[in-house]
Amino acid sequence: MQPYTKNWTQVTEFVMMGFAGIHEAHLLFFILFLTMYLFTLVENLAIILVVGLDHQLWRPMYFFLTHLSCLEIWYTSVTVPKMLAGFTGVDGGKNISYAGCLSQLFIFTFLGATECFLLAAMAYDRYVAICMPLHYGALVSWGTCIRLAAACWLVGFLTPILPIYLMSQLTFCGPNVIDHFFCDASPLLALSCSDVTWKETVDFLVSLAVLLASSMVIAVSYGNIVWTLLHIRSVAERWKAFSTCAAHLTVVSLFYGTLFFMYVRTKVTSSINFNKVVSVFYSIVTPMLNPLIYSLRNKEVKGALDRVFSLKFWKGQ
Repeated sequence: MQPYTKNWTQVTEFVMMGFAGIHEAHLLFFILFLTMYLFTLVENLAIILVVGLDHQLWRPMYFFLTHLSCLEIWYTSVTVPKMLAGFTGVDGGKNISYAGCLSQLFIFTFLGATECFLLAAMAYDRYVAICMPLHYGALVSWGTCIRLAAACWLVGFLTPILPIYLMSQLTFCGPNVIDHFFCDASPLLALSCSDVTWKETVDFLVSLAVLLASSMVIAVSYGNIVWTLLHIRSVAERWKAFSTCAAHLTVVSLFYGTLFFMYVRTKVTSSINFNKVVSVFYSIVTPMLNPLIYSLRNKEVKGALDRVFSLKFWKGQ
């Protein structure tokens, strides 16, 4: 928190430092992040296309996967294009308005919370499929899937409303340089000349509520899955059942591991540079890896990719 003086005026624009200290390698980082961003777009669009075109994937599990892929596209698009603009060195490339900064933080938080709830819904789907297969059609109907997905997006949208409102009530009277590559809460709070204690507490409680609520659903679902798998005598059948949720479990581990580290804290004075590395991992690397994980560890997706991108498929349309 910056000390307040009457001579300072309200900040109307912020400058994002991004990755300071890599001036000589800025072109290399620009190419690296641009490649990762384009790769993320292509991968997730491919997942959406494949699920939409291949009737064999018209099932609840892949319905949620398309929502996750849509979310990943928006999630990276909120931060990466602006970060890339900062690498180009053009005038205003690193600048963002006060309203633009809060909007970016709102959308980023909204999408991050929605992803938590979508991953929880996907865990519930796997729980019912493995533990109650005879009731799967009734418990995870298309109507249930649509309602679950809508609830995930709605609760995700409501999550940042109070934190962003409280952020908008803070005074920013200079300096206006954000030591990050996007408008994250911690570096913004470090620039405020208001008392941020209440804002930090609310951020902590909201983050904790989202992470605990969604992770509890995942933990209970997988606890029951493991219990059911242990009672399957056939090793082959046990592995077949586990393989249907292996990709989801890997994605959950990557996403939640970094989120728990980043946001369930109350101090803004932790290592900014290390936070940037972790932020790159969950905001850029993870969305790029998720489609690879689902395609490489899922025979149905791999088979659908082969069918959709084969010449015979398009000749038959």
